[in-house]
Amino acid sequence: MNRTLIALHALLLAAPLTWAQSAPQRFLIERDMPGASKTSAEEFRNGAAKSNAVLRDLGPDIQWVHSYVAGDKVYCVYQATSEALIREHAAKSGFPATKITPIAAVLDPTTAGRGR
Repeated sequence: MNRTLIALHALLLAAPLTWAQSAPQRFLIERDMPGASKTSAEEFRNGAAKSNAVLRDLGPDIQWVHSYVAGDKVYCVYQATSEALIREHAAKSGFPATKITPIAAVLDPTTAGRGR
């Protein structure tokens, strides 16, 4: 039974979204932001508040999951119904979306134990 559920889950993940074109998907957004790693806690708070305000205005079809700051870049994980909605958020919030990539899979240490 467990193998059947795993196989069904794999098929559903691989299937095209013809039945629900507006289903949320996770995206990785790369933002070129010179000096990002030197940003103060207050600047991060203000930026997060601005982003949250724009997200509220855009509605429930887009959600900020979390972000990573590394060097002169910020990498954000978002869940949204379209890349266009992420670009709209970037334009309205003033945070660049240098590259937007759909997330195909999430790997973590528990991945090694799956399917056994």
